[in-house]
Amino acid sequence: MEINYLAVVVATVAAFVVSSVWYGVLGSQLARLNDAYADSARPPVWIMLVEFARSLVVAYVLAVLAGLVGDAGLGGAVQLGAVLWIGFPVVLLVGSVIHENVPWKLAAIHAGDWLVKLVVIAVIVGVWR
Repeated sequence: MEINYLAVVVATVAAFVVSSVWYGVLGSQLARLNDAYADSARPPVWIMLVEFARSLVVAYVLAVLAGLVGDAGLGGAVQLGAVLWIGFPVVLLVGSVIHENVPWKLAAIHAGDWLVKLVVIAVIVGVWR
C-alpha cells in the first residue's frame, strides 16, 4: 500500500485551517459555554503545534484507511469521513455529554468541527493518490 505523503501534509494543513476558521467563527459561543474559551486571545503556540500534530496523525491514519479501502472516488472518500465521524468523535462526544456534563451545544460545535475535518482530510487523501 502506498501513501501519498504530500497529500497527508496538504490534508493536515487544510484540516488545521478549516478548524481554525470553524473555532474563529464560533469563538463567542464557545466562550459562553465554557470558561476555557473565555480568553479571546490567540492560543499559545504550543497548543497550535499540538493541534497541528493531531491533524497530522488523523490525516496519516485516514490515508492508511483510504489505501485499505481502495480507490472509492470522491463519494467513497466523503462516506469514509462521515462514517469515521459517526463511529468515533460523535460517540466520544456523546459520552462526554452524558458522563461529564459537557453541554450539548459545546459538543455539537466540536462535532461539527470533526465532521468537516474528517471529510476534508478523507477527500484529500482518498482522491489524491
